[in-house]
Formats: sequence, C-alpha cells, structure tokens
Amino acid sequence: MCIYGTHSKMELIIIENSNQPIYQQIIDQIKNQIINKELKVGDPLPSIRGLAKSLKTSVITVKRAYLELSKDNFIETITGKGTFVKSVNDSFLNDEKKELIQKKLDEAIKTAKELNISKAELIQFLEMAYDNNEKKH
Repeated sequence: MCIYGTHSKMELIIIENSNQPIYQQIIDQIKNQIINKELKVGDPLPSIRGLAKSLKTSVITVKRAYLELSKDNFIETITGKGTFVKSVNDSFLNDEKKELIQKKLDEAIKTAKELNISKAELIQFLEMAYDNNEKKH
C-alpha cells in the first residue's frame, strides 16, 4: 500500500510493504527533491507532527528522518520558526548525485548477477533504458 503525503512543494510516497524503512524512504525522497532542485534553499518543510499525520506514521519515524537530513546538511530547524531546506554547495550536490546513482547501480548489478546476466548484457540494458527514457522526456 502506498501513502501519499503532500505539503506545498513537497510530495512523498511511502510504500508500507517495502524492504526499506519508512524513515529511509522519507530521507531519500526529500534528498532527491533537494538535489533535483524541486525543493529550493529556504523552502519550508512540514512540521514533524504534520508530516507524520499526513503520512499516517509515527512522529518518531519522521523525527529520525529529519535528524538524519539535518546531520547530512540538507535541512535545518530554526526554533520557533520551523524546518527549512538548507543551502548546499554544487560540489556537495554532485557528490550526493553520484552516491545516489552508485547505490542504484549496485542494486542493478546485484540483481543482474543473481539472474546470471553478463556485464555486457547489463550495459546493453542500461543503454536501451537510457535511450528509451530520453525519448519519453
């Protein structure tokens, strides 16, 4: 089951039966929206309670996600004002993009090996998927 949470510019989709914990789904989606500049510096994020209610999850789950995002310098909380997207430099964003792509590629490589797909075949799949995706956009 998917749960959709929206707040002004931010939209999150939580998959309850995913192998990935809910707090990690929140972290990844907010990071992606910041990296892709869908969320910009200074944009407010929902309160912990507000997001927990919207996602039908616990306050502790959202708090953990916000703490991790804060540790990673993606967001900052200003007492009495709220939580906001923090200014990050382009070099940092490029490193995050590379890390995100590497994580996805590692998953694809693992799956390919489990299915006995060769490196050459995997590269062909990647090229076809990339080309097909370009045609759609």
